[in-house]
Amino acid sequence: QVQLVESGGGLVQAGDSLSVSCTASGRTFSDYHMAWFRQAPGNEREWIAAVMSSNTGTRYADSVKGRFTISRDNAKNTVYLQMTSLKPDDTAVYYCAAMGRWKYLRSNPRPDAFDYWGQGTQVTVSS
Repeated sequence: QVQLVESGGGLVQAGDSLSVSCTASGRTFSDYHMAWFRQAPGNEREWIAAVMSSNTGTRYADSVKGRFTISRDNAKNTVYLQMTSLKPDDTAVYYCAAMGRWKYLRSNPRPDAFDYWGQGTQVTVSS
């Protein structure tokens, strides 16, 4: 089992920056690709960014490309999401998720491809 705990959400204004992080425990962190999803009320869970297990590559959804940056520190068992130029449309619960490195991390991965999930952290962007 892998336990994932997100932190760092909050209330910001449009145009602000915010970072959220996700710390893992229970298994070898570097054995997992990591991703961030978000879900706004009434919407499906949306994939937004992913980083390979070996930290050799990242992928982004078009909706956040150029504004959000995903990174990981395997020594700290932590994945980060740096968000800039935030918009009200970015308001959602943000979830981190882990996928075993033995799986293929495709572009725009589906939520059911991931093995473990955090509990989520709320990000609210006011206009």
